[in-house]
Amino acid sequence: MTRLALLAAGTLLAVSAAPAHSGPLEDRNIQLIKDYYAAYATGNPEAMRPFLAPNVVWRIPGHHPLAGDKRGPDEVVAFFRGLADGKFRADPIFFQAQGDLVVDIHRGWSNVGSGPEIDQLYALMFRIKDGKIAETQNFLTDMYQSDAFYWAHYPLKSLPGRLADDR
Repeated sequence: MTRLALLAAGTLLAVSAAPAHSGPLEDRNIQLIKDYYAAYATGNPEAMRPFLAPNVVWRIPGHHPLAGDKRGPDEVVAFFRGLADGKFRADPIFFQAQGDLVVDIHRGWSNVGSGPEIDQLYALMFRIKDGKIAETQNFLTDMYQSDAFYWAHYPLKSLPGRLADDR
């Protein structure tokens, strides 16, 4: 190995070996996310509002009608209202925290009863600020399955209808 390669490998090992800490802050942040999932499980999107910071940003990947950044509690709750309409569920499996970040892995699934269904693993990275969810990035295992599900169950309005809403 060259000296540069050794230095890069050593840096990578130092960064990847950094442990996730478990202390009072991390414990509180994990509990916040567990409580958020309990609220989500009620099926009432409004139950999630108290967990959201006033300037929350929730990022949904994909190329479908529900994809994109949701900004502020109203947009985030509206997104979850759409998920509730699609009978979308989340079963948490794993939580880990470090500082103001919490990562969870959960099974996300829906059984709408017609058309494409969805059942896959997701990882969400939450940034917590002042005891609220300030930012969330969603990672999923099968973008194609996700896009097919959302396009089938959340069609866009016709073009005149979409243009009328923008005025």
